[in-house]
Amino acid sequence: MAAVSRLSDFHTAPFIGAVKDEWQLFSDRSEDYTLGPPIGFGSSSIVYHATYHPKGSQDTPIPCALKVLDLDKLPPGSLRLLQRETQLMSLSKHPNVLRVRGSWMNGHKLHIALRLMNAGSAADVMNYAWPGGMEEDVVRCILKQALEGLNYLHVNGFIHRDIKAANLLIDDDGTVLLGDLGVAAPLIEEDHSYVNEASKASRAVIFDLDSEPAPRRSRVGKRRSFVGTPCWMAPELVSGIQYDSSADIWSFGITALELAQGRAPRSREPFRTLLSHIVEAAPPTLDRDGGVHKYSRAFKETVESCLVKDPSLRPTAAQLLQTPFFRNAKKGSHLVGAILRMHLFLSLTSCPDSL
Repeated sequence: MAAVSRLSDFHTAPFIGAVKDEWQLFSDRSEDYTLGPPIGFGSSSIVYHATYHPKGSQDTPIPCALKVLDLDKLPPGSLRLLQRETQLMSLSKHPNVLRVRGSWMNGHKLHIALRLMNAGSAADVMNYAWPGGMEEDVVRCILKQALEGLNYLHVNGFIHRDIKAANLLIDDDGTVLLGDLGVAAPLIEEDHSYVNEASKASRAVIFDLDSEPAPRRSRVGKRRSFVGTPCWMAPELVSGIQYDSSADIWSFGITALELAQGRAPRSREPFRTLLSHIVEAAPPTLDRDGGVHKYSRAFKETVESCLVKDPSLRPTAAQLLQTPFFRNAKKGSHLVGAILRMHLFLSLTSCPDSL
């Protein structure tokens, strides 16, 4: 258990592109927090709305999220994944990557304090405000910030491996953070993954592709583990061949389609059919005119550049950020305004007597 609580042991070298953290770190003392109501549930964890009370009597209490994990309920082999996630989140200093603000053990339960992302995930926002898909400016605003965080991970030698709308967290100020780094991994070495049988295409899965345990192997820039959420997985990952950060770019392209269409392509297909289609069928494309909103040719071309079967032909996150499509993305404040406008529209249409 001590290994879990020492979050700073994971990565000692400074991160490339790290910036000064504008959000203060909290404490690692349970007595500095007041627990509120639960706001999220997992198989072995509960996320609570909480309040952090700084030591100074004049300091204003800070609302936060507190993730409480019961380590006794974790599936076999997943403790190491948990260590990786919390350690990476504790050291990442980027405005678009979720960071651990404090952590401590209480018996067999690990408590992790995080910034409270009041708007929920991009998937949450889409489901209640844009169930048929988001407007292009909103999609681009979300994706640009996610891409900044993804580029930060990539230049520091990590792959996220589970990019999707549910893992893009949005705050009241329009900030988008990459969350759920539980299956993120370094590209400097291959390791064993951990079996987590899953039957639903929307659930993240991790399978070991090696039939027998083998020693850790040095393999710069490539991995083989079958990791992620099936609908968003890159073909090379599904095929069991070596992959690198370009697999995240494929998932990023699928996420763009998810935000534009209201759901990921092939999300309603059976699990095994889905996997074969990812490998064998043509990549999905953006229907510019067939949905709720109309989309630009530049958006369609951006998605297509990400969803190329040959990983070597996909752009990097850095290259995508330099395209006019993302350079011209609006700031987070636009996202705030768009969400508020949609809230107002929905409230008025659901209560016509208020007009």
